[in-house]
Amino acid sequence: MAEQQRKASIERNTNETQIKLSFQVDGTGQADIQSDVPFLNHMLDLFTKHGHFDLQVDANGDIEIDDHHTVEDIGICLGLALREALGDKKGIKRYANVFVPMDEALAQVVIDISNRPHLEYRAQYPSAQVGTLTTELIHEFLWKFALEARITLHVIVHYGQNTHHMIEAVFKALGRALDEATTIDPRVQGVPSTKGVL
Repeated sequence: MAEQQRKASIERNTNETQIKLSFQVDGTGQADIQSDVPFLNHMLDLFTKHGHFDLQVDANGDIEIDDHHTVEDIGICLGLALREALGDKKGIKRYANVFVPMDEALAQVVIDISNRPHLEYRAQYPSAQVGTLTTELIHEFLWKFALEARITLHVIVHYGQNTHHMIEAVFKALGRALDEATTIDPRVQGVPSTKGVL
């Protein structure tokens, strides 16, 4: 019997945003990201490529106000899709710890697919904005992603001088860490928890 594909599609419509998102855990790095926040599109493309996922996003939001609602709601939808795609989480490695350099910048992402949503975020950027995106929205995206995916996520930017490089290292590390944590380990019987459930 063929292995069930780990994928999910989410649609979220509010007075602020309209989002359609599909996510496949075991993909080929194919991204089709369409939103009105170009820098986030670029980061999600990197996340997808480095995680070997497949991700499609079609998002429209009230960017005439600012990018906040669009960035937040894409994070929500991606988290929901990951949680649904992983199902009962049987056989996954669960944990990952990945460092990624980007020129002078170094980012670390540590993940526990724990069913306990938590974000620890340690980053100080030289610039308050990159492209049209306010850098404080990176925290908002990561928090809503971790919350809806119900994962423990630690993100540490150890150092850097260029804001673009620093955030790029974060998203590459996030993709690689999530890829490792969601990998099926044939040694794992059931779920990797003494509780018997994740």
